[in-house]
Parts: sequence; C-alpha cells; structure tokens
Amino acid sequence: MKKKLAALLRNSIETCIGKEILSRGDILPVGVELPREGAHGDYASNIAMVLASTQKTNPRKIAGAIAGNIDDSEGILEKIEVAGPGFINFFIKKEAWISLLEEVDMQGDLYGESDAGRGKKVQVEFVSANPTGPLHIGHARGAVTGDVIASILSASGYEVSREYYINDAGTQMQILGKSVWYRYRELMGGGIEFPADCYQGDYIRDLAKKVQEQYGESLSQSDEKDAISILTGFAAGIIMEGIRDDLCAFGVIFDRYFSESELYRDDGVMRLLDELRGKGHVFEDAGALWFRTTAFGDEKDRVVVRENGEPTYFAADIAYHRNKYARGFDIVIDIWGADHHGYIPRMYAGIQALGKNKSALEIVLVQLVNLLRRGKPVAMSTRAGEFVTLREVLDEVGKDAARYNFLMRRSNSHLDFDLELAKEQSSDNPVYYVQYAHARIASIIRTAAERGHSVPRFSGIDAGLLGLPEELTLVKLIGQFPELIEGSAQSLEPHRITFYCNELASTFHGYYNKHRVVTEDEGLTKARLFLVAAVQTVLRNALRLLGVTAPEKM
Repeated sequence: MKKKLAALLRNSIETCIGKEILSRGDILPVGVELPREGAHGDYASNIAMVLASTQKTNPRKIAGAIAGNIDDSEGILEKIEVAGPGFINFFIKKEAWISLLEEVDMQGDLYGESDAGRGKKVQVEFVSANPTGPLHIGHARGAVTGDVIASILSASGYEVSREYYINDAGTQMQILGKSVWYRYRELMGGGIEFPADCYQGDYIRDLAKKVQEQYGESLSQSDEKDAISILTGFAAGIIMEGIRDDLCAFGVIFDRYFSESELYRDDGVMRLLDELRGKGHVFEDAGALWFRTTAFGDEKDRVVVRENGEPTYFAADIAYHRNKYARGFDIVIDIWGADHHGYIPRMYAGIQALGKNKSALEIVLVQLVNLLRRGKPVAMSTRAGEFVTLREVLDEVGKDAARYNFLMRRSNSHLDFDLELAKEQSSDNPVYYVQYAHARIASIIRTAAERGHSVPRFSGIDAGLLGLPEELTLVKLIGQFPELIEGSAQSLEPHRITFYCNELASTFHGYYNKHRVVTEDEGLTKARLFLVAAVQTVLRNALRLLGVTAPEKM
C-alpha cells in the first residue's frame, strides 16, 4: 500500500511540474508513513513540506496542488486531506484493504517477503566475543539482534552470511592462559596466590581440571611461558566449543567462524599497513605507527602499531574488513556493544582508506541488559566470575522467551529482562501472549473442522461480510506486514517486529473475546475463519523471523 501511494504522489508531482504548478528540481524520495493518530488517515506524507524549501512556496499550497492532481485510477482511496502545516493524509477504501488478504492466501509462508535487496551480498558479523569465558546475557542480546537482522534481510531479498569473528590473539587470550596456569598449579599442590588480574570465575577451575586430566603433572615442570601458550589454545578451544553449543541452543547458527589469526598469516596485517602507509594514510611518530583518521573526520589520529611493535585491535579490524570486502560483500554490518560507540569514526575512516564508501558499512549498537529477578537486579561481572550465563538463562526461561524478551526494545536502548516475568503464562508475558494468539487460532480451526468447516480460500468468501471495526483493524495490520519487514530491513531494527506481533495479538484477542468466529451463518463463518487464519499465518511468519516457535497448542 505504501508503494502504491508513493507512486501516486510521484506521478502527481510530475503532473504538477508538467502543468508548471511546481518548478522542476532535484528528484526527492517520497516518504509515506503511518500517522500517529488514526483520525489522520491510514497513511500520511510530508513531501509538501520537504519540497517547500526548494519550491519557495507555502507547503499547504504545494500539498493542495499535489493532492488535487492525484490520479487514483485503481480506486483505492476513500479521500485525501491536507492537514496541519502541509501533511497529505490518505484514507484507504475498505475494499482496497480487504483485497490485500488475497496475497496472504496466495503466498502463505512467504507472505511478507520481498525482493527489495535485489540479491545484494550482505555480511552480518555479531557476537564475536573473546573465547575467554562462556557467553553472558550481554552477548545474548547482541546474538539475537544480529541473527534476526540477518533473517529480516534474507526475507527482503538480500544474500546474507552470518559470521563470528574469533578474537584468538591479544592480551585477553594471554590472561586466559595465565589464569588456567595458576589454577592448574593450585591443583598440583603449589602454594601460590592467584593474581587479581586473572579471570576469577569457577569455569577457570573447571578448565584447570580438564588440563589435569589431559596432561597430568607434566605441564607443571614446563617453562611457564611455554605452558601458558599451550593452555591458552587448550582453554580457548574448550570455551569456543561451549560458545557454539550455547548459540545453537539459542537458535543462532553461523555460516562462518573467522579466526583473527588468519589476518596475521604471512604477515598480512603489517603488509596492509605498509600499503596504507604508501598511500599516506599511515605515518610514524614517537616510535609508533599511526593511522591518519582525522583525514576522514575522526577527532584524532589512532595508533595501529605500538612502540613495542605490537599491532592494535584497530589494525586487525582494518585488515578484517578488507578481507570481508575481498570476499565480495556489498554491505558489511557489524553488531557492537554500546561501549564501542567511540570506535565508530575510526572504523569508517578505515574502510574509506580502503576505497569504500561509508554506506558499505553499517554499525548497530546494542545496549546493556539489566537482568532482574522479581524486579531486583542480578549482578554481572565477567572478570569477577559473578555473571549470569546465556546457558543459565536458557535453562531457566527457554529459547523462545529469551529471544523475544531481548528483542522487546530498540537495540541501542537499555533493556530490563525479568526472569520471573519471562516464565509467566499470562498476558503480562509478551511472548506467551503472542504465542497464545497463534495457538488459540489453531484451536478455533480445529473446532471449526469438527463442525464441518474448513478454512476457505479467499475466492470462497464474501469479504463484504467483514464489516466490524475490529475486523478492518486486523485486515489493515495484516496488509501492513510486508512493508513492516522491508522497513525493518532498511532500518536494521528487529524490535519493530515484536512491537507488531504484540499489536496484532492484542487486536486478535480483543476481537475473539467480543465476537464468535464459528457462527450459525455459514457465509459469516467462512469470512471470519479466513480472517483469523490469515492472522495466524502472519503471526507464524513473524515469529519465524524472530526465531521463536509458533505452537499449535498451549
């Protein structure tokens, strides 16, 4: 519907230009959005106010001209109004809305999908936690955000690859090996004090026990540096296996796990820096190598090789992103924790130095999760070992509740996750409320079948019988689903789908509580049965994108 209205507006603007009502200028994108209040129509556009600056004319006058020259040959409009400072409000005919139900009937499980991406190759890199400990709920929010963004993009016609970057080099990995080394020595009877800068969690003791099982006492006689090197790889391998298992249980499957060590093969990072130095992007100062990020708008230049000769994370990230583009990805999407906000300008500088436009990189920030139990905070601290792991959350509330709750807010907003609420079987629990709507419709369809009614095709109903306000609201929500998915893909905002599911489920429950679906009137029963089956299809398709099951019974 939005595309149809946008086309009507564009054609009208061309007509106005042809009649010299408007002067020709730059072609601007025509936006059509849902108004905040239903009284303002089904859709609204502010294109007249956008054009006002270039036309140097009152926006209401422009809006009146555009509205007066709209050619509604399809007959989808009940009326058009010009409101406020120059909004153009559209009121869609009931018949036009109801006709959209035929698309649900024809497309079924594919309803909501589109070819908007036109096959562009997109890589979504997310989670990418150092393999220094199990995933906690902060990682979990980033995991489901990235996973659902990938699903939405796939549904919108993009060719998508999910990737996990394994940070298996650097200081944090050395601390892991050192931590396991000291716990291992404790097991061997060494009277040592465990360093405060090591990882404190019980999982380090568990790793040390596995080392003891594997190596016995042999490592205790080894050179400390050599032993720590061995234990770093040993521990990282076990932790990474656990991470993969936890992500799989969470419904997150990656197409590729990329190891940071690959970037350093054949001195790859330093060769790239030499190349960038030759182009003037890298320079030496005070014994270190610096990237001239200020040339691309960053507030200061950044170190890429320290005075001791060690490359920084930034150096590796530039190399990693060049690797991504070399693999043929048109767009790269990085899902980062919100604490990396200050890192964004230098990363944009990096890809521009590689010859890419800023539009080739999208960065989505994910804020912290406040884990609650009955409203009281649950402490989390990875280094202190007091964190709540993803596995613990999954064991307590299940995959569906965990995924849905992590998606209940915009990713860059703080999120409160109450474990007890997530387990409730009540309307207060959003995922239960939405799943129950799907299961309730399944029950209606079973009951109808027992009484001799099957879900009809669209051609077999009298759509004119769907005349209740609640029915028209359901029809509109169903009709808006494809544009919702496309909009979510463009904005990289998966929370829009949970908001939509909540609204659709609430509208359905309200309708069901007031009106019978299976009635004594066969024609009315067919129409209503078709409508609720369409609601079920949309709920199922939406939940599938979220990675949440759509149960037939609850």
